[in-house]
Amino acid sequence: MTEIDPIALTQDLIRCPSVTPAEAGALDLLQGVLEELGFVCHRLPFQEDGTDRVDNLYARLGTAAPNLCFAGHTDVVPVGQAASWSTDPFAATVRDGMLIGRGASDMKGAIAAWVAAVSHRLASVGPVSGSISLLITGDEEGPSVNGTKKMLPALAELGERIDHCITGEPTNPTALGTMMKIGRRGSLNGYITARGVQGHTGYPHLADNAAHRLTRMLASLVDWRIDEGSDHFEPSVLSVTRVEVDNEATNVVPALATARFNIRYNDLHTGASLEDALRVRLTEAAGDGADFDLDIVVSGESFLTPPGLLSDLLVEACEAVTGNRPELSTTGGTSDSRFIKDYCPVVDFGLVGKTMHQVDERVETADITSLRDIYVQVIDRYFEKAAS
Repeated sequence: MTEIDPIALTQDLIRCPSVTPAEAGALDLLQGVLEELGFVCHRLPFQEDGTDRVDNLYARLGTAAPNLCFAGHTDVVPVGQAASWSTDPFAATVRDGMLIGRGASDMKGAIAAWVAAVSHRLASVGPVSGSISLLITGDEEGPSVNGTKKMLPALAELGERIDHCITGEPTNPTALGTMMKIGRRGSLNGYITARGVQGHTGYPHLADNAAHRLTRMLASLVDWRIDEGSDHFEPSVLSVTRVEVDNEATNVVPALATARFNIRYNDLHTGASLEDALRVRLTEAAGDGADFDLDIVVSGESFLTPPGLLSDLLVEACEAVTGNRPELSTTGGTSDSRFIKDYCPVVDFGLVGKTMHQVDERVETADITSLRDIYVQVIDRYFEKAAS
């Protein structure tokens, strides 16, 4: 069996302009490669009312337990100002040892590295004593409602069980092998609408300034020390992301003011507990007779996969390949692991994320090859332990 070149496969995937929710041939390409390796593939398209149709792919090699899964996404963010790129964002240009292209880091390079690792295992050792699978969505960079979130229960209904999962998000800040994510903070978005009574600025006692009430409410949020952190998480943080008062006049007290904020929270809280605390805090800050609405949307709860089998295997593999001992971190944004954690232990580990979502997103070609080698060691050691 011919081994797959992870750099060439990364280039082929980048050349599919799969900006969310477009599939653009990326899943077709990946399915073809996996079927040649012997994987059984299932396409899982989903669509909710008012949302775009999203195509997804689940592929499995083997039928026995345990099932070691790789989770990822072929969709990418828009290129932004294409003229600002030094090359066509979807040309997958290699220059001075760097592969440049949208999705190189986040996360087509990691998908290619995993597939290449499987091909190496099959060519050099043979099948594993269990199963290897891939859970690939086209909806991670978008709303995340028609991708992994729907795939998991659908697969469970089909009798599929995943025992452990590695999500290939770019977790390393500057050098490969320096960081993995064993958990993620929760993310809560809050939307405040403050109402008052419009009036003349020269007679403020006859009006109720919605902007003033909103300002007091936001000051209360900004001053809030939510917690001091926990064993594996940094302190929770709140950021005001938008403030708006639709009032072009200079002498009118506004009757309506709105704001938006985000909280990245640790495992000391749930979305529900934070919402309760927010309503008490904002009501006190708004003052007597305040008329306001607070709408809360939780995009993912915090979670932690305690250090154990997966993190140990990745630490051993990183040290063997790169000489680096990765930090076990929970920093950064969310990933689809927030859905996977309800089904099995999951750890995020992929390429260097320094340029993800940026103009000239890029990754060292040597890192793609090294990530393939890390994944090879994880696969080998995982199934060695499973057989023992």
